[in-house]
Amino acid sequence: MDQEAGNRGDIRDFLTSRRARITPAQAGLPTSARRRVPGLRREEVAVLAGVSTEWYTRLERGHIAGVSEDVLDAVARTLQLSDDERTYLFDLARSSQRRRPAPSRSGDVDVSPQIQWLLDSMTMTSAFVRNACADVVAGNALARAVFAPMFASDTVDARGRPNIARYIFLDPGARAFYVDWEAAGVATAALLRAEVARDPRDRMVRDLVGELSTVSVEFRRLWAAHDVLSRHDGIKRLRHPDVGELELVFQPLALPAPTRPVLQVVTYIAEPGTASDERIKVLASWAATSAGLGR
Repeated sequence: MDQEAGNRGDIRDFLTSRRARITPAQAGLPTSARRRVPGLRREEVAVLAGVSTEWYTRLERGHIAGVSEDVLDAVARTLQLSDDERTYLFDLARSSQRRRPAPSRSGDVDVSPQIQWLLDSMTMTSAFVRNACADVVAGNALARAVFAPMFASDTVDARGRPNIARYIFLDPGARAFYVDWEAAGVATAALLRAEVARDPRDRMVRDLVGELSTVSVEFRRLWAAHDVLSRHDGIKRLRHPDVGELELVFQPLALPAPTRPVLQVVTYIAEPGTASDERIKVLASWAATSAGLGR
């Protein structure tokens, strides 16, 4: 499937799935016992968005190039899209207007020495840098200790880089490591979907999605849900094989590139005074000892 056809398919499936989840009552429309589907009909979306049914039907079939931002905004409001979903829709519209773009490869981007110095300076914070296709391209000693099962996984590439998505969906041990594996999988698939829309030229992201769709039944299920996340933060619970359960607050920080952010620093910290904080201190001590021994 070429990029243009894939873009139309993404638009069609996304709008269809969002339309199906909005009930007439949620949209402020009268309900009927004769209704065959729980979601809105195309003509109802068209009326609520202030466009013709023919026009909305064409949009839902993927013909989004040239559509004004005002109209897309009206459709987004009608379908009650979240901020991330709205961004995704606008990214799909922008990417549909590009003609014969040069290929992009997010996996070729490396961090500068200064970024590695920054990571290494955070001795009590687990921190790593991830790229658009979920490769961990750099990390500090504590990140390698906290995420030891991922760094030791058979899914690590020839350069020694873990890939978060491959680990979650292709390594059976990930289900033991992530206390809420389902939430981790949902977020990872949703972040990848946002990346595909943000830069459809990125062959490495599309190749990763294709690989996971072929190999992982769980990834195919989550990808078909068309959930979208532009950024992800919150609480992560991990079951570490050496120190036990960790509850960590994680936060991403984008590192700007000349054209767009393609790298993120992701930090993981424990709430001071908690059991997780004590366990992080143990891991930090082990990581410092290992670094001192040159391991």
